[in-house]
Amino acid sequence: MKPDSTTRASLAPHHRLRASINLGNPILAGTDPVTGRLRGVSIDLAMEMGRRLGVDVELIAFDTAGKSVQAVAEENADVGFFAIDPARGASIAFTAAYVLIEGFYLVRETSPIKTNADVDRPEHRVVVGQGSAYDLFLSRELKHAQIVRAPSSPAVVRTFLEQQLEVAAGVKQQLEQQAAGEPGLHLLPERFMVIQQAMGTPKSRGDEAALFLRQFVEEMKASGFVADALARHGINGASVAPPKE
Repeated sequence: MKPDSTTRASLAPHHRLRASINLGNPILAGTDPVTGRLRGVSIDLAMEMGRRLGVDVELIAFDTAGKSVQAVAEENADVGFFAIDPARGASIAFTAAYVLIEGFYLVRETSPIKTNADVDRPEHRVVVGQGSAYDLFLSRELKHAQIVRAPSSPAVVRTFLEQQLEVAAGVKQQLEQQAAGEPGLHLLPERFMVIQQAMGTPKSRGDEAALFLRQFVEEMKASGFVADALARHGINGASVAPPKE
């Protein structure tokens, strides 16, 4: 798969690939504690795409998914890595998913909430990371419970504890990590959603650019690149998405 000059110009009009990186999801990206450099599966994909295009890569990091999406939607970045959601699709052309992540609820051991079906009640407040995939999803799905928005996904459990809320919602691994030092908390037994992590580019870049991006993601899945990246970065609990039919 080799890009032609038109595709290269569409995806990297500034002669470099500006990649929007969401540091709010540790499954996708983080900062190396020793070097301070960005690392993760989305970083690896961005660098490989830059290599395919024959351009340098500029990594633009954000602390929330919402800011990362906004950068691409407003064309302050050329590509981004975030969950597929209809609310984001107005201005962004998505690929199929490359990684699947599970969304779970966290509650206290003493909570009367025992299953996902117990969550959506008027007396329950559910904290989510503002602008996250599960914020968008639960804002549509929950009809009775109140949504409380933490400033970022990493702040969800802290907000849950400080405000004495009934439920925290988020990426399974992130909730587990944040709650590890807090006794008396547990995840409900079943996921409430599967988060489809994909790549995206502004729709204004045209059909050829979107097609190249879709084909790139499919090749990265099929070749084992995504699986290798997940293993290399020690990511557990996320799976490579199946091929796009």
